[in-house]
Amino acid sequence: MLALTIYLLKHVTPPPYIEVYKYLNFTIQFAGYAFYIAFARYLLDTRATLIKWDKYFEVAIKAILALIPGFIIIQFFFGYQFQEKAFIIIAPTLTIFIIASYIVIVKRIQDKFSTFFVLGSLLYVISANISFAEYAIGREWYYNLGLQPMFFMYLGAILQCLIFAVIIGFILRKIQDKSKNAEVRLAVKLKEMEELKMTALQSQMNPHFLFNSLNSINNFVLKNQVEKASDYITKFSKLIRVILNSSSSPKSTLGEELKILALYVRLEQMRVSGGFTYEVNVSDDLNLDKIKVPPLFLQPFIENAIWHGIMKKEGDKKIELNINYTENKVICVVKDNGVGIDKSKKLTHIDQRRKFSGAKATENRIRMLYQNKDVKIKTKSLAKENNTGTEVTIEFPLNSN
Repeated sequence: MLALTIYLLKHVTPPPYIEVYKYLNFTIQFAGYAFYIAFARYLLDTRATLIKWDKYFEVAIKAILALIPGFIIIQFFFGYQFQEKAFIIIAPTLTIFIIASYIVIVKRIQDKFSTFFVLGSLLYVISANISFAEYAIGREWYYNLGLQPMFFMYLGAILQCLIFAVIIGFILRKIQDKSKNAEVRLAVKLKEMEELKMTALQSQMNPHFLFNSLNSINNFVLKNQVEKASDYITKFSKLIRVILNSSSSPKSTLGEELKILALYVRLEQMRVSGGFTYEVNVSDDLNLDKIKVPPLFLQPFIENAIWHGIMKKEGDKKIELNINYTENKVICVVKDNGVGIDKSKKLTHIDQRRKFSGAKATENRIRMLYQNKDVKIKTKSLAKENNTGTEVTIEFPLNSN
């Protein structure tokens, strides 16, 4: 468009600038042709769609750019008329190359973009050549039609611009669609990655639990408690079946979690000397089947309460699980009356910086499921005067997709 505009300024250029115009006219037109071919290469992606013919485009761009200094030299030594004569010689060659390129594009790139591009470009090329024919046949033929020679170039340029505007609109729409599709694919991939991470963390916890359960069966056998071992194996197999069914998904419901947890606790009650009391209190307003949680997310906290709390305590042993909600948050509180955190660490020589692997993995899974939003896990000692025990509070959003 810049090249065309400069050409059409020929008859309205003020006299002081006419010499400058003579130097700029054809040189900028050639620059426009070179950029036009470069635009076609980018638009049609000829580097991929027309590998062989793209080399000709590259040569054509270099050849056209080389004409720029050549025409400046012609103007300097011979004048503007010789530039016009040189252009009349070059124009047919350029036209033949362009038309041949259009034929190749239409045959090999069969899509609406290439068709519209060739149509718009061809209209301009034909119209421009009709206008430039003025130099060969004179103006009489145009005047007989009642038209100025430049009318055809104007018409071709307008039609080309309209068609190119349609092409650019299609391209922008295509880019937007690709961007949306890329965002959707990225979201899917990120979700898959999160699920893989959840599965990996879950696999870290399950062997920890399985080892302890198999160890209990071994203890029953060593103590020759065959009936207890058989009963334990029956309950254990039922629990394993439920766990395996739930492990195929990174999410479960809180209702399913409590059912699995009840099976687990019954097994642990058989293992602990003297047994223990397990009490679950759930707010009546909560719909447990709509609250999403990682499978077995409470089990490690109950396990810690048993083996690092009440296991080392004499007398009555009790574990409470209270589930409530407030301000769109679910609050799960695991409370035991065991020996307490500090005494448990002294008895088992556990470093204060160390966290039990099952609880740590579960903490990461909860944070991952809720994208670390409004997730809090706090551990508090209940040791005070004659009272002992530990309380673990797990908070997470009430709603999850």
